[in-house]
Amino acid sequence: MHYSSVLPDVIKVADEASEKVLHIYQSDFKVSYKADDSPITAADTAAHDIITHGLRRISRDIPILSEEGKDIPWEERKHWRRFWLVDPVDGTKDFTQRTGEFTVNIAMIEDGEPVMGVVIAPALKEAYWGVVGEGAHMRDRTGKVHRIRVAEPKVVKRVVASKNHLNKETKAFIEEKLGEHELIQAGSSLKFCRIAEGHADIYPRLGPTCEWDTGAAQAVLMAAGGKVETLDGMPLKYGKQDVLNPYFVASGSWYSLRP
Repeated sequence: MHYSSVLPDVIKVADEASEKVLHIYQSDFKVSYKADDSPITAADTAAHDIITHGLRRISRDIPILSEEGKDIPWEERKHWRRFWLVDPVDGTKDFTQRTGEFTVNIAMIEDGEPVMGVVIAPALKEAYWGVVGEGAHMRDRTGKVHRIRVAEPKVVKRVVASKNHLNKETKAFIEEKLGEHELIQAGSSLKFCRIAEGHADIYPRLGPTCEWDTGAAQAVLMAAGGKVETLDGMPLKYGKQDVLNPYFVASGSWYSLRP
């Protein structure tokens, strides 16, 4: 598959889902809770339906793993060399708190790595997309599209962190490994995108995330010249039996955790 040739269709699907998500966001929506106490709204399920139907129109033979359709047995998933990875609404807490910093995410995973990603922030009217090895772009709230690239490193590192998940382990990592820094807070997968567009330098995540939380935005970041490493300096891998990610650090290419 030539990813750049299907990318416009994927963006269109993500835009369609984002319109529905924004409509629900602007309404008097109700919040329910899953078994793990994470919130879910009608936006999650509506976006899931729109995206899965749209991706099947693009490629009927490529399987889909979505947060809202994740109960696919490992015996089936372990044979997937290539699959779509979807988070219909990442940052549901930001959605329910009405911060605007939630995103719609679609990634293509091939041989355990994200190779294409689309991230849209409906309330902020921002969109990001990229194909690894071919570059990344951002569409601003006026509709203008810009090519984006990670920034060159600065003396004082701009550290982007979660508003809802800035835990003591992450704070300790920042103090020990990065020293003097400027803290930039952002929600959902936008943390990766802030690095991709050069507005931040590094995002350490020493807390739980799942593959669908990171796949699309990691693809955008990698397409923009950045990278994501686990704490032992290895690439963040996808298509695992356990969809929980290990702790990781996202950054421009200047930073490495390798010994």
